[in-house]
Amino acid sequence: MNDKISFIIDDREIKAKKGQTILAAAQEAGIYIPRLCSKEGLSPFGSCRVCTVLVNGRAQASCTQPVAQGIVVENSSEKVFQIRKQIIEMLFIEGNHFCMFCEKSGNCELQALAYRFGILAPSLPFMFPEKDIDASHPDVFIDRNRCVLCGRCVRASRELDGKHVFQFVGRGPERRIAVNASADLKNTELESSDKAVEICPVGAIIRKRVGFKIPVGKRLYDHEPIGSDIEKACT
Repeated sequence: MNDKISFIIDDREIKAKKGQTILAAAQEAGIYIPRLCSKEGLSPFGSCRVCTVLVNGRAQASCTQPVAQGIVVENSSEKVFQIRKQIIEMLFIEGNHFCMFCEKSGNCELQALAYRFGILAPSLPFMFPEKDIDASHPDVFIDRNRCVLCGRCVRASRELDGKHVFQFVGRGPERRIAVNASADLKNTELESSDKAVEICPVGAIIRKRVGFKIPVGKRLYDHEPIGSDIEKACT
């Protein structure tokens, strides 16, 4: 049986495998859909909604929405652009992102998305929430000021490292990343080499003693926008 189906993204016909997500099918076709919580090798989560597309006119998270025969997907329309831009802005105002001296600057996916969407400053007032930092671990620290609750560390610890170091606690504005210890990060089984440490898209989980190791001008997004690697792959 033929397991291929076809659908439309921005007037372009795309072939995809049955069961494949819209995001994965688009990426194979060289079409970049912005994302934060989604990461290759991790189970789909659908928390950040940066990957929102319109499927037959309805907003859907492309990282969890499977393809279906004949659907029409809007990925580059002005409406989709504004939805994503507002989501990215909200991620900035709901945290405390000090990009000018964050050691993840230039390698930060949230910052790179802001540049791609032309966001120089959010249009809404900053909330300036009180967030804590856990620097108790000898090799890793957590700065919750920068956390965007993408859940990558939670899934990576469970699915790639075979541990359960991180988890979500709280609801609504009180939701945050916690650790599987009654005290601090130092009391967990986290190791500096764990995938959960390197998979954070922002500067929320950082290895100690390696800050600013890559100089300005040589970082991942210093010269080309985020997603350029996907777009170039099929040109």
